[in-house]
Amino acid sequence: MGNLGSVVARDNYDVIVVGTGPGGATVARDMARKQKKVLMLEWGPGNAPNGGVVQSVMEMLIPFKSLLLTPQVLGMVRGICTGGSSIYYYGTSYPIPFEMFKAKGVDLKEADNEVRKELPFIGPLKEHMITTMAKTMRESAQDLGYNWKPLDKYIIQDKWSPDYKWGVNDPRDIKWSSLMWVRDALKDGATLLNHAKVVRVLLENKKAVGVEFKMKGTMYRAYGSTVVLAAGGIGSPCILRATGIKDVGNDFFFDPLITVCGEHKYITKENEMPMQCGCAFPDDEYLMTDMALPLWLHENIFATEVFRFDQLFKGKKTFRIMVKSKDALGGRLTDGGQVLKILGSKEKKKLLHGKERARKILEHAGCHSIYGTYYFAAHPGGTVKLGEFVDSNLKTQFDNLYVCDCSVIPEAWGLPPVQSILALGRYLSKNLLGETKKK
Repeated sequence: MGNLGSVVARDNYDVIVVGTGPGGATVARDMARKQKKVLMLEWGPGNAPNGGVVQSVMEMLIPFKSLLLTPQVLGMVRGICTGGSSIYYYGTSYPIPFEMFKAKGVDLKEADNEVRKELPFIGPLKEHMITTMAKTMRESAQDLGYNWKPLDKYIIQDKWSPDYKWGVNDPRDIKWSSLMWVRDALKDGATLLNHAKVVRVLLENKKAVGVEFKMKGTMYRAYGSTVVLAAGGIGSPCILRATGIKDVGNDFFFDPLITVCGEHKYITKENEMPMQCGCAFPDDEYLMTDMALPLWLHENIFATEVFRFDQLFKGKKTFRIMVKSKDALGGRLTDGGQVLKILGSKEKKKLLHGKERARKILEHAGCHSIYGTYYFAAHPGGTVKLGEFVDSNLKTQFDNLYVCDCSVIPEAWGLPPVQSILALGRYLSKNLLGETKKK
């Protein structure tokens, strides 16, 4: 067993937070603000976002690590770095389904209100920020009778300027990410270790007392009064399995999606922001938005997958609509975190229905050479379900061990989960600090 000196050998931490995505960053920041001794452990690196291709590949596209493939070769990516997937997300905020959580004994309204007060910029894009390509798709959809409108974004719009170029990540901190709250936690005295992959939680008398983690090939232990797993829908169940909770990681969602593309006759791409406008179709169980991709590499991968070689290197003229579906719970994770799940015929049918709707919007907008891309997936969750593996305090069967990320979402999802996870983080912090109001 290795030794990191004072970082690990010092007195026990009040809270050890595993993962620095929205859930983990919220808890770490809240606890550090209250002068608690906080240790954050992050599997990925801690590089400042630079907007570069190499950084995005290393943090998001490493096969069997950040890029996972199902048996149908359906790709699913996650950001493994400080800030987690929020570094690479498209900054879109969807309201919390309060009743879903309330049915499991978790009232997130107060926590959500508090988070929104701290992020007052959350709201629909202002009209002058919407680009010609996105406006054209919005007008086409509205002409066809759809309630296609600007989406709420985690964009600090007062910092935005027309020269802002949307990249794979954001060196200018105009797009909010949980990295910002990690920095706040560090300013308030928290400790962060990067390249620290937690293997299991240490237990004594059915209580969590710390974690075991691997760093640069050596195993270490850190001890704390409370352990919060926020390693995501894949990471947290793997850690729990190694800790002795064997049934987690089954019957989960992974929000499948496709994109539908068309080449426009004369409109060319500007500084496009993904997901500027869109529309939910709850009866059909899918969501549609414009979807400009930040890298030419992504554009060409999507075209190549479906043998549309005629559309290679035409990203400047490519209009793209994403169709993201709510999928049925199913599948299982391997102990190593690989995804064994089959996209069923019902989900494929929903996506094909959305594809035809998107085709009509693109045709009406003046596009030709329209094609659909292969299946993809986003933000897996439901692997450590609320009401099944964690209680209404987000506590597992072991005392002092909590889970706070997408894995606790109890039902099939289909929407960006960031706002819900932020509220869960605040909700957990208030419980740990004894600040929850008694009813």
